[in-house]
Amino acid sequence: MTRIHMAGAGGLLLDAANGPFSDTTQRRIWATSRELNTRPDVLQTIPGVNNLLVTFDAVQTDPSAMEELLRTVWTQASAEEVPSREIVVPVVYGGAFGEDLALVARFANLTEEETIDAHMAGRYSVAAIGAMAGFVYLTGLDPRLAIPRRDSPRLRVEEGAVVIGGGHAGMMPCTSPSGWHILGRTDLCLFDAFRPEPGLLRLGDTVRFVRAS
Repeated sequence: MTRIHMAGAGGLLLDAANGPFSDTTQRRIWATSRELNTRPDVLQTIPGVNNLLVTFDAVQTDPSAMEELLRTVWTQASAEEVPSREIVVPVVYGGAFGEDLALVARFANLTEEETIDAHMAGRYSVAAIGAMAGFVYLTGLDPRLAIPRRDSPRLRVEEGAVVIGGGHAGMMPCTSPSGWHILGRTDLCLFDAFRPEPGLLRLGDTVRFVRAS
């Protein structure tokens, strides 16, 4: 069941999550976002993982009217196909660059090598971009590796860290606090504000992790 909640005075959150992550639902989220971005009374849409945040000027726009618009667009949206690229991400696993590899292996009842193989075997898709500029939420993680995030986030996780948390994988575009578990590190530049397209990854892209040579 889809739920719509107020998110502050000028925001609405559409929560379409019903159980495990759904690729079909996520593509409907993208289609809804794209349509709403054509409406002059919508300031911004931010797709999340099976959810969508919509912001608007609460002085100029009646929140109930915006909620009705959001509900209508969502109901009419279909799961759209988006252009997709495959991005290969070379990773140095374990050691000083992957301090949680042993912990994740124990959680999954695997050896460290089996854990690396399971991580590389996933077919990952960029479901959402957020938390920080260039940070991607990747679906497709082997369920055996779906370890809960840390109870206490680390105050510093280095740029390029290849991480997992809950049912998602990700990569750190900059050095920042994080509660995700670190498996390794990549040298790819995930975000550069001076590039024409600052983020390396787009919604719908697929990601393949390989060992760095």
